[in-house]
Amino acid sequence: MTGKSLPHIARPPHDDSMPPALFPSLLDAADWAQLAPPVRRVHGEGEVLEASGTAQVDGDTHALARLLRRILTLPEPGADQAIAITIERDGQRETWTRRFARGQMRSVLQPGSAMALRERLGPVSLHFSLRRDGDAIDWQLRRITLLGVPLPRALCGHVLSRSGAHEGRYAFDIDTRLPGIGRLIAYRGWLEIDHVR
Repeated sequence: MTGKSLPHIARPPHDDSMPPALFPSLLDAADWAQLAPPVRRVHGEGEVLEASGTAQVDGDTHALARLLRRILTLPEPGADQAIAITIERDGQRETWTRRFARGQMRSVLQPGSAMALRERLGPVSLHFSLRRDGDAIDWQLRRITLLGVPLPRALCGHVLSRSGAHEGRYAFDIDTRLPGIGRLIAYRGWLEIDHVR
């Protein structure tokens, strides 16, 4: 020990070498700037974000739809369900845990190929391109893979997914319909941010 103190090295307030969060990296900077503030906050702020609100959850109730929801850890239908969500960000990988009154849904989101967003739900991955529509994000389904194997487009059905804002709160609208099954899951509602760190 020489008794000399080491010089203090100040950490810069922002490290430009770090990649942007997942959603800002998949949208043009000008488009990102035009999104509603609640959308930018939920999809871009903090390492951990917690929010809560209400969701209307719909879906067909036949046995095959119920079984597939169980495999994919999707919630069961029910009106006015309380929902709480935790988003954990690790670079450009995000883990979303959605706790509904009638089930918990967890998915992992990360960059896919060709500037796409990949969302993994159990053995299934949904690949989306993101597009700004007004002040909202429109998620456009491009393909589905099962255990890494692409499914024929005819089996992918129709997926509507939109992240927007209503009355100053984050709003979501998701509707998934599959051939031979019908409406697998549809949930829409709002969130208010409770905590960001």
